[in-house]
Amino acid sequence: MVHRVVNLPEPDTESAGSMSGDAGIEFRSDVTVELVRASAQDADVVFAARVSTAGEASVEDVDSDAERSTGLIRYLMRERHGSPFEHNSMTFFVQAPIFVWREHMRHRIASYNEESGRYRELRPVFYVPDSSRAIVQAGKPGAYEFHPGSAEQYALIDSAVRESCTVAYREYQRMLEAGIAREVARMVLPVTIYSSAYVTMNARSLMNFLSLRKKSDDSTYPSYPQREIEMVAEAYEDHFARLMPITYEAFVASGRVAP
Repeated sequence: MVHRVVNLPEPDTESAGSMSGDAGIEFRSDVTVELVRASAQDADVVFAARVSTAGEASVEDVDSDAERSTGLIRYLMRERHGSPFEHNSMTFFVQAPIFVWREHMRHRIASYNEESGRYRELRPVFYVPDSSRAIVQAGKPGAYEFHPGSAEQYALIDSAVRESCTVAYREYQRMLEAGIAREVARMVLPVTIYSSAYVTMNARSLMNFLSLRKKSDDSTYPSYPQREIEMVAEAYEDHFARLMPITYEAFVASGRVAP
C-alpha cells in the first residue's frame, strides 16, 4: 500500500483574483486541486492482472516491480482490459465554481462529498474569468471553438460578474440576518460561487474523466470541454502522471482512450 500526502502551493492572489471592497467578497479565476492521499502505483495494475493466470500465487506480486511489467500494462491498455486499472485509489480536495461541479458530477464513476449550503454559511468566493480565457464561441454543437474577445468584452464580463455576485451575496447575508434558514437563503446565490468537495476515484475512472475533460491533439476521439473543468482535469493529470507513470504513458500512447 502507498500513502502519499501532497499539498499544492497556495494560489497566487495577483493572478487568481482580487478582493472587492464589499463584504470581503473574493473573486478568483483559478481552481484548487490537492492530492490528499493515494494508494496508487503501476504495480497495482500488475498484480491485479496476474491473478487471472496465477491465481493465489499472484499475491506474491503485490510489491512487484512494475518496471519489469511495462509490456503487460501496455497490452492491457491497448486491448482495453480495464478492471486491473481499478485496484487503486486517489482522493483529491477540489475547490471550483458550482457550474464546474455540475459537469464534474456527471461522471458517476467517482465518490463525492461536497460542502453543504444547508449546514454552513457559504463563503463569498466567486469565479470570474480573466483575459486568458477564450470567450467568443464559434463552430457547430459538439465541436465548438473559442477565441479571445475584445478588451470591451472582457471588461463587460468582469463588471457584470462582480456586480451581480456582490448583490447576490449581500441579499444572501440580509436573509440570514433576518433569521431565514441557510437552505432557503442560498437560493439567491449564482453558480459562480465556489464549493469544495473530496473526490475519490481509481485510475480507470480518472482516465475516463481525462478522455472527456481534457482537449488534446493526441486523442483518438477529440473532446471539447469547457475551459474551467479542463483546468481541474489538467491538475488531475499532473498527479496521475507522477503516481502511475507507466500507466499514464500507456494511456497517452493508446490515444487517450480509457480501457
